[in-house]
Amino acid sequence: MIPDETDRDTWMAARLGKVTASRIADLTAKTKSGWGASRANYMAQLIIERLTGEQANGYTNQAMQHGIDTEPQAISAYEFFMDVQVEPSPFVDHPDIAMSGASPDGLVGGKGLVEVKSPNSATHIETLLGQKVPEKYIKQVQWQMACTGRKWTDWVSFDDRLPPDLQFYRQRIDRDDKLIEELEGYVIEFLEELEGKLQKLEELGR
Repeated sequence: MIPDETDRDTWMAARLGKVTASRIADLTAKTKSGWGASRANYMAQLIIERLTGEQANGYTNQAMQHGIDTEPQAISAYEFFMDVQVEPSPFVDHPDIAMSGASPDGLVGGKGLVEVKSPNSATHIETLLGQKVPEKYIKQVQWQMACTGRKWTDWVSFDDRLPPDLQFYRQRIDRDDKLIEELEGYVIEFLEELEGKLQKLEELGR
């Protein structure tokens, strides 16, 4: 969850230079010939953040801004349909892997999380028809559970542009310790490679 302006600086500082859940799919992206370009781009972003101490400028298009703007509405819809109360979550560092963590959209009870998406209408419609959570979001919520210790996540797709009975979709994703272990291995490898490159760059800059 992206906090309001009063807490945004603290939230951004907590994430600076760290692997986060929203980018786990980029970190683990592979092609037939090896790692995907998104992995290298993400590593470069984190290296720059660590070298400069400043958050890399993120690109926000109209669709992304719509998602940000409607997130509170999506959370409210989830609370209404599930008859629960969502508690805000701070950035949570991974308990064992330094320089990594997650920012869940909310905490639910003592065991759950909620992660909301407000995608473009075409994506939301495909989710309704297919009844399936995209793999990149599976990885995201599993990493969130790895960091928070929670047991399940309710993944929500919300689109207020559709009729009311088609605006809300929820799927519960249970914690998968096998997948979490696999992701942790990828993150450790990624961070070790990042540290090696960072050290060499710092030596070049002296």
